Amino acid sequence: MPAALVRHLGSVAYEPTLERMRAFTEQREAHTPDEIWLLEHPPVFTLGTNADASHVLAAGDIPVVPVDRGGQVTYHGPGQLVIYVLLDLRRLRLGVRDLVCRLEQSVIGLLAGYDISASGREGAPGVYVGDAKVASVGLRIRRNCSYHGLALNVDPVLEHFARINPCGYPGLDVTSLKQLGVEDAPAVIAGKLLAELSGRLGLQVQDAAA
Repeated sequence: MPAALVRHLGSVAYEPTLERMRAFTEQREAHTPDEIWLLEHPPVFTLGTNADASHVLAAGDIPVVPVDRGGQVTYHGPGQLVIYVLLDLRRLRLGVRDLVCRLEQSVIGLLAGYDISASGREGAPGVYVGDAKVASVGLRIRRNCSYHGLALNVDPVLEHFARINPCGYPGLDVTSLKQLGVEDAPAVIAGKLLAELSGRLGLQVQDAAA
């Protein structure tokens, strides 16, 4: 089973982390182990490569950063669990759609453990509980390797999503695990989600120093 290093980065600024992901992907070689980064960001709106800036309605004091993932505008901030997947897709024999589905299914499996029914949507990557989005997915593929990943709303300030049209959808409802009644600590949720994800990717994970 392929191995992956897990880095628990804590709260880290968005742009330096993006540069770190890019550098890792550019410099990695065929034998470089995959990595999974668990973290959260200070408040930031990010615009994907296809994003329409008009979907940022009222950024206020929250910075807006253009990025190189797919998709539209999303929000990151405290109380949100971000998992970046730096994977060699050729080695794992995964296509991009396969990876998106496995990211979504990992969140769906996590929520099933809390007796919460969730699903993906065709043409709108992410995970939804009813009509409300609880997790976003966005990826960049470079040299057959992925970076960016998924963001799960554990207990963020949901009002910040009202400053944008989330993922380019006006009026899209956004929810969180807290709002859905999940009381586990963020570290417990992160551990459960990592187990779901590593199982679906067929990876043996081990912690690495940040």
